[in-house]
Amino acid sequence: MSEAHHIVVVEDDEVTRARLSGYLEAAGHRVSEAVDGSSMRDILERDLVDLVLLDINLPGEDGLDITRQLRSRTNVGIILLTGRTSDVDRVVGLEIGADDYVTKPFNPRELLARVKALMRRIDLGSNQDLPVKRFAGHLFDLRTRRLRAKSGETIPLTRAEFELLSAFVARPGTVLDRDRLLSQITHRSWAPSDRTIDVLVRRLRQKLEIDPKSPEIIVTVHGEGYIFAAELELY
Repeated sequence: MSEAHHIVVVEDDEVTRARLSGYLEAAGHRVSEAVDGSSMRDILERDLVDLVLLDINLPGEDGLDITRQLRSRTNVGIILLTGRTSDVDRVVGLEIGADDYVTKPFNPRELLARVKALMRRIDLGSNQDLPVKRFAGHLFDLRTRRLRAKSGETIPLTRAEFELLSAFVARPGTVLDRDRLLSQITHRSWAPSDRTIDVLVRRLRQKLEIDPKSPEIIVTVHGEGYIFAAELELY
C-alpha cells in the first residue's frame, strides 16, 4: 500500500482489540484503539480517520447505532465485526451504511484483504486532486467534511458552508461569480436577486480569516464575484 491509512479499532475485548491492532500495524497502517462509541468519537474529533473497524456487540451503544450516527455525518469507511451469523444482521449493517461486514472468527489475511480493498475504493472515489488541503494554517478534508484550525480545533461547517468552501478550493485563483457559486449549493433553488452567497461568504470569513473585515483568503472582486486567494497545497 502506497500510504498508511489511519484506522480506528472499536472493540471492547482487550485481547481481540490488541490482536486486530497488531495485524493492521504490521500491514503498515496507523491504528488507534477505542473501547466504545464515546472513545471512538473522541478520536474522530481530534484526528483524521480513514476507516473504522467496528464490533457490533459493544456495551451500551451497539455497533449498528454507531454506524447510523457515523454515516449521517461522515464518509469514513466502516467495516463491521461480529460473532453473529444471521444474514439479517449482515443486510441491516450494510443498509444503514457499513461498507463491509466480517464474521468472527475471521482469518487475518481475509480481514486485511477486505481492509485493503475498501481503502482502494475510498481512495479512488475521493477527489484525487484535492482530497485534503492546507491553507492559511487550516486543514480541510473533503472526504470527512472536516475543517480544522491550526490549533487543532474543529471548525463546524453547515452543509452550505462546506459546499461553498469546496467550490472555492477546487478553483483557487479563479474569479467565481455568484450564480456559479450558488449552483454549488445543491439544496437551494435560486433567483437573480438571491444574496445567499454573500451571506455564506461573510460566515466563512468569520471562521477562516484573521481579520474578516480585511479578508486574505476569500477576496471580493468588485463587479465580478469572489476569488480564493490563499496559497493551497496538497496535504
